[in-house]
Amino acid sequence: MSSQLTTVEPFRVEVADGELDDLARRLADTRWPDRETGADQGPELDRLRALCEHWATGYDWRRCEREINDLGSFRTVLDGLGVHLLHARSPEPSAIPLLLCHGWPGSVLEFRRLVGPLTDPVAHGGRAEDAFHVVVPSMPGFGFSDKPTTTGWGPSRIADAWIELMGRLGYDEWVAQGGDWGSAVVEAISRRAPSGLLGAHVNLPMVFPTAQEVADATPDEQRMIERARHYRSSQDGYARQQSTRPQTIGYSLADSPAGLAAWIYTLFQDVTDNDGDPELVVDRDEILDEVMMYWLPNAGASSARLYWEALREPGPSSEPNPTPTGFSVFPGEAVQASRRWVERRYTDVLHYRALDQGGHFAALEQPAVLVEEIRTTFRSLR
Repeated sequence: MSSQLTTVEPFRVEVADGELDDLARRLADTRWPDRETGADQGPELDRLRALCEHWATGYDWRRCEREINDLGSFRTVLDGLGVHLLHARSPEPSAIPLLLCHGWPGSVLEFRRLVGPLTDPVAHGGRAEDAFHVVVPSMPGFGFSDKPTTTGWGPSRIADAWIELMGRLGYDEWVAQGGDWGSAVVEAISRRAPSGLLGAHVNLPMVFPTAQEVADATPDEQRMIERARHYRSSQDGYARQQSTRPQTIGYSLADSPAGLAAWIYTLFQDVTDNDGDPELVVDRDEILDEVMMYWLPNAGASSARLYWEALREPGPSSEPNPTPTGFSVFPGEAVQASRRWVERRYTDVLHYRALDQGGHFAALEQPAVLVEEIRTTFRSLR
C-alpha cells in the first residue's frame, strides 16, 4: 500500500471567504414558514429566526476554525476514505490513548472542552495518573471527513476503521468512549475485542429491555421505559426519515441553512436536560458550531445516511459483551438503562452511575462530569 495512504498528515481547516459570504446571503434570503399553531411541533419560529439572525450577524466561524486547528487537526486514509481527526498527546508519560467517538448531529467539536482536562489533568486540577492521549475522528460523511460514495459504511465498518486508526497512530493499548452513534461504534469495537482494547465507556448504553424485563421493571426502570416510549412516539421523526429516505431530506439540508439549523436544533431542544431553552445548557455559538460542521462540508445528506446504513446491519448479538465497560446514564438522555439490565449483557462492568444532571449531549452539557466519569471508569485498567 502506498505510504501516502497510511500516513497521518496535519490538516489545516481554512474555509474560503466566499463560502461564508454565500451562507450570509442564503440566511438573508430565507423564506420563513408561518408560525406554529401549537406546542411541541418543533422549534418555534421566533426562536429559529433569532438563532439565524445571530448566525448571520454575530457568529464568528473563524473563532471556531482556530479552535479546531489548535486542538491538533489531521487527515488520513482508512479503508479508502479520507478521515479527519483531532489528535492531542498528553505530556504525561503514563497517559493512556483514548478514542472519543461522536454521533449525529454532533462532531469532533463535542469534545473540545474535554481535551485539555483529559490530556493535561494537572493543569486542570486533576492527577497526572489520570492522563490520556486523545484521538477524535470525524465519522465518514461527517465534518471534514470524506463522504462515502458507495453503501456499506455503517457502525461496524466504522469500528474496523477506528481500530486501524489507533494502530496507525502507534497505540498498542487503548480505551474507547462514545455517545449517540459513537456508542454504537464503541459497542461494535468492544464486541470485536481487538487485542489492544483495554476497555470502553459509553453515555448512551446500547441496552434495550426485553419483554420480560419490561414486565419485571422496577419503578425507576419503568421511568426509563416511558421516557424511551415518549421519544419514539414524539421526538424521533428525524431518525425515521434518515433511516428510510435520507436523500429526500438531504436536498433541503444542502440548500437551506435555516432548514439545516432547524433540523439540528430540534435535537438540542428535545434531548438536552433543559427547562425549555436548550441555550441555557449549550451555548448558542456552540450549537451553531455543530451546525457549521454540517453546512460547510455539505454533510447533511451524507451524515443522514448513517441511519440508513445502520438499519441494514445485523442486529446486536445476544452474547455477553466481553470488554470491560463503564456506563454513565444522564437523566435527560432518551435511551437509558438500569444497572441490572447492563450487568446481564456485559461480563465486566467497570463502572455504572446514574447522574443528576445532563442529557444526550453529555460532553457539551456536562463536560467536567463526563471527564470524571471517564477517569473513574478507566483507573482500574492502568
